[in-house]
Amino acid sequence: MSTQSTNPEEEKGFFDKVIDSITGLWDDTKDKAEDIKDATADKIDDLKEKVAAKKPAATKKVTTVKKAVAQKVDTAKAEVKAKTTDIKAKADATTKKVADKAKTATADIKAKAAATTKKVADKAKTATADVKTKAAEAKTKATATVNKTATKAAKATAPKPAVKAKAAAKPKVAAKKATAKV
Repeated sequence: MSTQSTNPEEEKGFFDKVIDSITGLWDDTKDKAEDIKDATADKIDDLKEKVAAKKPAATKKVTTVKKAVAQKVDTAKAEVKAKTTDIKAKADATTKKVADKAKTATADIKAKAAATTKKVADKAKTATADVKTKAAEAKTKATATVNKTATKAAKATAPKPAVKAKAAAKPKVAAKKATAKV
């Protein structure tokens, strides 16, 4: 028996059919894998493009938001600085007004105190002068009164000319009279 078939390749053997089926399946799988690979690569490229398009937009939005927030913060800082400056100016003005009023009041009080002190000093000088004048007048009156009294006493104790003659005759009696009146 021979190993070659007498029929021209009409019929294939079982194993040849299995090999052909496996080869067909392999080729089909290989083609599908390449198609899937190409489709996947295209899908990845599309997704990358979409993400790339959205990413700058998102970056632009974030940048815009950052700028807006920074501008709001700067505006708020400027407002706070302006209000602080206004408050400081008002406080300085008020402080200056109060200081001016205090200086004016102090000056008025000092002037009134000086005027009162001057009046009191003038009154004291006048009173001292009056007291000195009255004392001098009293001294003068007292001196005049003493002089008058001394003159009267001298006249009263002075012997009269007629009495002198008698007294000379009676020395003891005249001495007693003179000592008794003194």
